[in-house]
Amino acid sequence: MRSLLLFWLLVLLVMPLTANAQTSADDEAAIELLEALDVDSFPAKGEAINAIVASDDERARAWLQALLDGRLQRADDGRFVVVLDNTGRDWPVEDALSGEALGEMSRRDLDRIGINNALRNQLRSVIAVVDLYSPNLDRRRTSAERLLGEVDEELAEPIEALIEEEEDARVRQRLTLALAIHRLEQGDILAIEHLDGSLHPRVRVALNQATNSDDEEIAAAAATALGNIEQNLRLNRAAETLYFGLSMGSVLVLAAIGLAITFGVMGVINMAHGELIMLGAYTTWAMQQLIPGQPGLALILSIPAGFMVAALAGIAIERGVIQFLKGRPLETLLATFGVSLILQQLVRTAISPQNRTVVSPEWLSGSLVVNDALSLTLNRMYVIGFALVVFAALMLVMRRTRLGLEVRAVTQNRAMARSMGIRATRVDILTFGLGSGVAGLAGVALSQLTNVGPNLGQNYIIDSFMVVVFGGVGNLWGTLVAGLSLGVINQVLEPWAGAVLAKIIMLVFIILFIQKRPRGLFPQKGRAAEG
Repeated sequence: MRSLLLFWLLVLLVMPLTANAQTSADDEAAIELLEALDVDSFPAKGEAINAIVASDDERARAWLQALLDGRLQRADDGRFVVVLDNTGRDWPVEDALSGEALGEMSRRDLDRIGINNALRNQLRSVIAVVDLYSPNLDRRRTSAERLLGEVDEELAEPIEALIEEEEDARVRQRLTLALAIHRLEQGDILAIEHLDGSLHPRVRVALNQATNSDDEEIAAAAATALGNIEQNLRLNRAAETLYFGLSMGSVLVLAAIGLAITFGVMGVINMAHGELIMLGAYTTWAMQQLIPGQPGLALILSIPAGFMVAALAGIAIERGVIQFLKGRPLETLLATFGVSLILQQLVRTAISPQNRTVVSPEWLSGSLVVNDALSLTLNRMYVIGFALVVFAALMLVMRRTRLGLEVRAVTQNRAMARSMGIRATRVDILTFGLGSGVAGLAGVALSQLTNVGPNLGQNYIIDSFMVVVFGGVGNLWGTLVAGLSLGVINQVLEPWAGAVLAKIIMLVFIILFIQKRPRGLFPQKGRAAEG
């Protein structure tokens, strides 16, 4: 027993000594690496940088980054330190080996290890290579991206080995492109096969340079690859235009669908519909003021709140103005136009004439990257989905509820619906409230795409009426098809003709279309439609 205790006591005494010896050996090796940097010869410093990379020391990246930033310096006592902040007379520093804070040192007591532009380029490349070994996937992807167009002969071999070991497809693809660009610069025609079809800008730069090559075969192959890439770019631009057109069309659908319901049921031209959209947008802004720091929760709560605010405002307009002007469309138009001006001035007085910004939550920020030439912004994607959900909900209301049945009856023949016991006045109130509430939802969606201001609704009221007339008064499917179609058409025309001329062309198109089909794409059914 005594022998066993003596054995373990000896082990406990020897282990710290062994660990200290190992630590001391590591520090000695690290000091040698850093001392190789503190020389006058720039080529020697380049070799020292490569030695640090090859050392596999976990501190290598920090040293190289500090050297690149000019923060790796040597104190008068011979220690290597990293400057944390180089403003003022005295600088806070930490030990380059241990990372221990050493307090502040006078800049006169420090000697910066100088580098030139060639070494800076070398450092950026080798830091990227060091990052490729990182377990952090985002760091590896960023590193691979940096290497495009920056690979030289020294980096080619380790990158080729990394391509075989890398598990992430995106990192492998970027490294393959980086290596192919380098090989193309060296005159390897086979590298064009790896570059053909890539939409990355650095690839196009490399191929453009290759078209001026003295080797006619390489120049011809590069020109062919560029032609294929340009064709892919045109397709991606068309897809981006379609996406932006659908997102704009979704806003038009949300803005017009409530107008289509009220116009179809009551025959009312509501010029204050744009201001109901504005109220929905301001409700979203107000919710963010009530719940600061939580834009996601505020946005979710704004959906029912925006609907209710706009619906109540719509009911007030119907009860206060429209019910007294039924059967007089021109007077209704003028009266609701006056209401729109009142609502605009009310917002300017109560809130501000200045635009307000609504903060988008994180899950609405950013974009979905499809490829190097096409990325789909998430806020527009959510607006498209939101519009489709609202449309589906309205279809369920119109097809599966008593209110929907009564609305369809009044739309088709008001007199016959009254004779069957349907209270048309009640239907008018609920329908106007429903249509106004949907306008409020359009404002909630618009708040994620643009600034909120008193004139927000005026930008969409004319387009909304065009959608209603083009699709067919009172028809939801017609509103959906017309809104998405006009959104795409406008997005196609704007880059070519400009915003104003594009609107004029669309208006002329709709006028000509209405001459041919006066009731729109999807005309109403029933005796009222025939009359």
